[in-house]
Amino acid sequence: MDGETDDVLEAVGPRLRALRRDRGITLADLAATTGVSESTLSRLESGQRRATLELLLPLSRTYDVPLDDLVGAPRTGDPRIHLKPIRRFGMVFIPLSRRPGGTHAFKMIIPARAEPLEPTPQTHEGHEWLYVLNGRLRLVVGERDMTLPPGEAAEFDTALPHWLGSADGGAVELLILFGQQGMRAHVRTPSH
Repeated sequence: MDGETDDVLEAVGPRLRALRRDRGITLADLAATTGVSESTLSRLESGQRRATLELLLPLSRTYDVPLDDLVGAPRTGDPRIHLKPIRRFGMVFIPLSRRPGGTHAFKMIIPARAEPLEPTPQTHEGHEWLYVLNGRLRLVVGERDMTLPPGEAAEFDTALPHWLGSADGGAVELLILFGQQGMRAHVRTPSH
């Protein structure tokens, strides 16, 4: 194999490990889902085993990620961005970033409802930043319950119980940045 192919193959393991950790999946869970043994997955992630199509196909299906993304294949010809919406909790999340690990960006759409939902706060690891594009967002974080109109932003630790929904039953569009636990936004203003 040539040096470029070797470099691509060596990067597969760390990419797979970052993707698995980013999604909060254990090796045991991944083995149960894919049918690939835990030891093989571990060796694949550590670079002790070469990636093969037989190993990558079930991982691609489990992570819902194209094979090209798993191996870091260069984009070819088509300059369009193909965003695949994710539907969860009655909302639509459109991924705007693709790399495993680090901060992830999403456009989130909360559809209109005849009656606004009652908050059901959840917690998870991470840190979240959001910016309201359209509509009126109801944001509950801990004991705080606030309404954010277009143009307002918020930042919070997702270990606090939190919930996002429509303040008035209308559709809401927002941008969300989700980062690892302890990450905070660094806002710089120009000095005069």
